[in-house]
Amino acid sequence: MLAKTLGVAAAALLAFSASSLAADIAAGKRVAVRCASCHSFAEGKNELGPSLFGVVGRKAGAMANFAYSPAMKNSAIVWTADNLDAYLGGPKALVLGNHMGYQGVTKEGDRADLIAYLATLK
Repeated sequence: MLAKTLGVAAAALLAFSASSLAADIAAGKRVAVRCASCHSFAEGKNELGPSLFGVVGRKAGAMANFAYSPAMKNSAIVWTADNLDAYLGGPKALVLGNHMGYQGVTKEGDRADLIAYLATLK
């Protein structure tokens, strides 16, 4: 039982970058308020932007019933913690031609907290 628990814990740790390990989920939920004007956090509920429910681990441009830009649809990105960090730091730089108008989350700690919160949405 202990070995299984340790295996699950090790797998969870590998899913996040070093900066995400020190992240604060509650703080991330507060940062997520910035996203709520365009995105829902409910499963399958797209708004101006796609639902962020289950985004961690999802292929970019793959959410059903959402009209992604060709740039996002054709990207080979999977939303890992590192890819989300890069995208949230500068959405236009990571996926040139995407439709997200938001300029990004400039503070690294805020991004780590946000990603930690997003990882709970599953």
